[in-house]
Amino acid sequence: MAKPFSAAQAKQLIAYHRETLDNLNDAPNAVQRYRNRVTNASEAMVSQQVMRILSEIPIDEINRGKQGFRIKTLKEYGYNTVADIVHETVDSITSIYGISKDAAVSIKKTVSDITSKVRKGVKIRLSTDNQTEEATKLVRAISQYRHSCPLEKNCHKLLTENSLVIEQAINDLQAAASGLKWFFASGSKKEQAAKAYRFLALQRDGEYGKEAKGYISEFQFIARSSGEQAWRDFSTNPVLFFNTLEDINPGVLGNDDSVYGLPEDLALEVQEQVLSQDGLLCELRRYQEWGVKYILHQERVLLGDEMGLGKTIQAIAAMVSLRNTGATHFFVVCPASVITNWCREIQSKSTLSVIKIHGADRATALQAWIEKGGVAVTTYETTAFVRLPEDFRFSMLVVDEAHYIKNPETHRSANVRNLGEHAERLLFMTGTALENRVDEMIELIRILRPELASKVQQMAFMSFAPQFRDAVAPVYYRRKREDVLTELPELIESREWCILSHCEEEAYEQAILTRDYVSARRVSWNVDLRLSSKATRMLELIEEAESDGRKVIVYSFFLDTIRRIRSYLGSRCMPPINGSVPPGRRQEIIDEFEQAPPGTVLIAQIQSGGTGLNIQSASVVIICEPQFKPSTENQAISRAYRMGQTRNVLVYKLLCVNTVDEKMTSILEEKQAIFDAFADESAAALKSREIDDQTFGNIIKEEIDRINAKHGGYEIIPL
Repeated sequence: MAKPFSAAQAKQLIAYHRETLDNLNDAPNAVQRYRNRVTNASEAMVSQQVMRILSEIPIDEINRGKQGFRIKTLKEYGYNTVADIVHETVDSITSIYGISKDAAVSIKKTVSDITSKVRKGVKIRLSTDNQTEEATKLVRAISQYRHSCPLEKNCHKLLTENSLVIEQAINDLQAAASGLKWFFASGSKKEQAAKAYRFLALQRDGEYGKEAKGYISEFQFIARSSGEQAWRDFSTNPVLFFNTLEDINPGVLGNDDSVYGLPEDLALEVQEQVLSQDGLLCELRRYQEWGVKYILHQERVLLGDEMGLGKTIQAIAAMVSLRNTGATHFFVVCPASVITNWCREIQSKSTLSVIKIHGADRATALQAWIEKGGVAVTTYETTAFVRLPEDFRFSMLVVDEAHYIKNPETHRSANVRNLGEHAERLLFMTGTALENRVDEMIELIRILRPELASKVQQMAFMSFAPQFRDAVAPVYYRRKREDVLTELPELIESREWCILSHCEEEAYEQAILTRDYVSARRVSWNVDLRLSSKATRMLELIEEAESDGRKVIVYSFFLDTIRRIRSYLGSRCMPPINGSVPPGRRQEIIDEFEQAPPGTVLIAQIQSGGTGLNIQSASVVIICEPQFKPSTENQAISRAYRMGQTRNVLVYKLLCVNTVDEKMTSILEEKQAIFDAFADESAAALKSREIDDQTFGNIIKEEIDRINAKHGGYEIIPL
C-alpha cells in the first residue's frame, strides 16, 4: 500500500517541479542575456576608444569645411574638443549666447559625422596584459555565453522529453494541495493524485531530477563565475572567444570584409561550398573556414596566407572535410625541418591517421600508406624515392613552402610534379608574398592551372593592381595578418642601446682594424659575458620577464654567440636550436619549452628558429645583433607573434652605440623610409631594403676612420 501524503507535501512537491520547470525554461533567456552583455560590453569598449580619440580632436576641426561655426564662443563655454560636444543636445548648444538653433543642428551633425568616421576605424583588442574593467566585463560575458550555450541545449532536450508528463502530473496532484476540495474528491481523483504524487516524487529523486539539478547548478555557477576565471579560459583558447565575438558583433574586431578579398562572383561560389568538420579537433577562425572552402571549391590552388595565419590548420581541415565525404588518401610534401611538426599537427588537430615516409624504412611506410590510407608526410628530398603504381590516385597533394619548387629544372620540382600527376587536388602553400616574385608565381600557377599562367604572365607588370589580383584569384589566395588577425595583442619593439665597457671597446676596435667582419658584427658577445654590456642587459630583461610570468626567445645569427649565451645562462636555458638540430629534436625542445616555467629561455639561431616553428608560449623576443635582412628578424618574431598569442609580444633589439650596430640600424631605417615613400612591392625593392656585403664593407671603412680619428688621427696598428 502506498504511503499517504499530506496537502503540505503535495504543495511542496508541486512547488519544486514548478520552480525546476521555470529554471529550465529560463535557459534560452539566460543565454540571450549573456549574448546581450557581450554586445553591450564590446560596444562600451568601442565607445570608450571613440571618446578617447574624440577627446584628442580640437573643436576647431568642426570648422574644417568652413561652415562658419563660432569656435571662440564654444571654447569660452568649455567646449575644447569634439568629445565635449558628443553628448550635448541641440537645445543645450542653442542656449549658448550667439549660436542659433540652425547652427546648433549643423554642429551636432558635423560632430556626428566625425564620430561615425572614427567609429569605423576603431577595433577591439583583448590581451591578458590589458585586463581593464571594460575588457574583463567583455571576456566574462563571452565566457558565460560560451558555457551557457551547450547547457541551454541540454535543458531544451530535458524539457522536450519530460515537461508534458510532469505538467500533467502537476495538474492531477493540484487537487490534493487544495485542502477542503481534496476532502470531497472522488476515490478515482484521489487515486489519480496519489499516482501523480508517486510519479513526481520519483522524477524529483530520479534521473530527471538529478539532471535538472545539475543543469540549474551549472547555470548558477556560470552566473557567479569571476573575471579571473574568464581570463584563464581566454588564455587557454582565445580563438573560441574571438569567433564568438565576431559572431555576436560582426566587425568589432576590425575586420568587416566578409569575403576576405575575393572577387564577388567567386566569393558567392565559395560561400556555398560545404565544409564538414567532423573529426577536426580544433576551432577554426572565420577567415580559416573561408580559406578551407576556397581550397575545396577551387581544387588546385596556391594558398599564400602570411606567416602565422594557420595555413597548416587549413590544409588539415580540408583533408578532414574530404575524408568525411569518402576520400581516403592524402600526401604532404614539406621541408625536412618541419616534417615532425606536420605529423604532430595532424595527430593533435584531427582524427586523421598519419604515416611519416622518411628515412631507412620509407619504402615500407609508403606501401603501408598505399594499403591503409591516411596522410603520408614526406620531405622534398624523399620524393625522389616515391614510386606509385601508374593507375594509383589519391585525393589531395599538399606542398608546403611551395616556392621550393619555383625552378622547374630542379629534380625536386620534377619529383613533386610527378607526384601531383596522381592527385585529384593540389594545394600549394607558401608564406612568401609571391606578388613580389611574379615569375615564381607564374611557374607555380603553370603546374596548378596551366591555362591561367599565360594570362597572368601578360599582366605581370601590374602585380599589385586590383585587376591582377582578380585575375589570379581563382588559383592564388593570400591574406595578410593585419587584415584578418586584427585582434592580436600589441607587438612592442624596443631598441636597447648599450655602452661598451673598456674591454669590449678594445675587442671591437681590434675586430674593425683587422677587418674581421664576423667579430665586428658580434660586438659585445666576443668577450667574457660577465663583462658584456649586451649580456648584462639581456639578463635584466630575462629576470623582468620571469617576474612578469613570461618566457623568452633569444635569437642570434652566430653559433658562437649562442654557445656563449647558453654557458652564461646555465640552467635557465633550453638546449639551443640551430641548423644541425634534427627536426624531431627541434619539436621536442619546443614541447619542453611549452611546459617550462616563466623565465625559461630558448636560444635559437635566427635562420633556424625563425622558420617552421610555432612558439606562442614565449612573449619576449631578444635579438642579439642587427640582421642584414629585415625579413629575417620579421620571420623570427612571427614565431611568437601569431594566432593564439594572448599576451603583448615584447621585442628587444640589443645594440651598442658607436659601433656597426648603430650604422646598420641607421642605414636600414633610411632604406625603409625610401621604400615606404617611393618603391613598389617588387623583388628589387625588397632587395633594396637589405644590407649587402659592399655596404657593410663601407661601414667597416667608416669605422676604421672613426677609430683612427679618435686616437688622434694616427693609424692604429692592430695587435
